[in-house]
Amino acid sequence: MEKKEVAQGGYGPRLQRFIEEVTVYPVSCEKLAAGRSDRQWLDGVLAGGTKIVQLRDKVSADGELLAKARYFREKTREAGALFLVNDRVDIALLADADGVHVGQDDLPPSEIRRLAPDFIIGLSCNSLEQARTLGKAVARGGCPVSYFNVGPLYPTATKQGLREFIGPQAIASFTDLCPLPFTVMGGIKECHIKELCAVGVRRIAVVTAISQAQDVAGETTKWIRTIKGAVEAFSSASVVVSSEVQ
Repeated sequence: MEKKEVAQGGYGPRLQRFIEEVTVYPVSCEKLAAGRSDRQWLDGVLAGGTKIVQLRDKVSADGELLAKARYFREKTREAGALFLVNDRVDIALLADADGVHVGQDDLPPSEIRRLAPDFIIGLSCNSLEQARTLGKAVARGGCPVSYFNVGPLYPTATKQGLREFIGPQAIASFTDLCPLPFTVMGGIKECHIKELCAVGVRRIAVVTAISQAQDVAGETTKWIRTIKGAVEAFSSASVVVSSEVQ
């Protein structure tokens, strides 16, 4: 198979690729991968055409995690996909990743930006107050965050003990408060794609919907096609409505 290795580039090209190319956003979780290793999962989602992957591993020893991250970096670079690490800025730096995704209680994005000026930095926002705070930081200028995640939307196996879920109806409230690119996550299934794209979603992060599929590559391809189709349909509908109003 011909390699599609892409030059790394700096922050600007990385962010542009994120905005323009990402549709489905597979996140790893080995214990929820139907017996597959993270490496096998990675090979599947890349074969399916994903433009981004996130390594999320909270159990491996540091040496094992670094080796895994370096494998992810090698394979994503060959496939022309972005590679982010969940939480672990040190591992992301050592593996030459494209960025990190962090939560509200992890290292502050401002400190991560000092260490890694070219990183894509994603931040989870689980409440309107968190989105409001991020939006104010953007308005002040110099905000280190590249994109934010809205979630969890629906009940999910990856977040134990949660009883409250945001739901798709709240997405507009989050995006009204913060102008950054965003992803959504949490219990999302293929049947939810159209309703999510109808309220402006363009990038959907998933774990089990892909990791537990019988054919990981085929499922990844299906998600990409479905998201692109839904986005195109709603974009076309918006153009028609706009022209009719005029």
